[in-house]
Amino acid sequence: MSTPITAKMVNDLRIQTGAGLLDCKKALVEANGNVEEAITILRKKGAASAAKKADRTTKEGLIESYIHVGGKVGVMIEVNCETDFVARNDGFKTFVRDLCLQIAATSPLYVSRDQVPESEVAKEREIAAAQVQGKPPAAAQKIVDGKLEKYYSTACLIDQSFVKAPEKTVKELLTETIAKTGENIQIRRFVRFQLGS
Repeated sequence: MSTPITAKMVNDLRIQTGAGLLDCKKALVEANGNVEEAITILRKKGAASAAKKADRTTKEGLIESYIHVGGKVGVMIEVNCETDFVARNDGFKTFVRDLCLQIAATSPLYVSRDQVPESEVAKEREIAAAQVQGKPPAAAQKIVDGKLEKYYSTACLIDQSFVKAPEKTVKELLTETIAKTGENIQIRRFVRFQLGS
């Protein structure tokens, strides 16, 4: 027997996820009224939707800046989207501001893994390998791989835990924003300034 899906359930899910009403209703029907399962369904659809949009051109967007209280840390970021309409949207602006705060708080070095120079990866791998000398080769390789993942999760903005909601990564936040706006969004570049460094 299926659970009846009420308008309140659909609206509550829409408020919680930011997805469209029809998508929320379909997810609730598919999940037989289970809200947590419906959220998972919507997140999977958002990831699939983001992957489909990845090749679309992003020529609009925002350049945002943030100066931390006291003026000792500053951030400037460029985030691109497909249309000026989305660039002026409050949700998009909030997303870009949140990225500025993320960068100010966590000081990443790169946007994503593909920007990390191969020489830097080789250096980190060499350091990790030196730390596990004497361990069995299979265990040593797993430890080195784990240390590289940890490096990526601090050095790359997209791999970091989101400071406002640590249960998700910046990449998951980006995917959610793409699903909400219906457009491809790319974090193009950023620079972080810190007094005296």
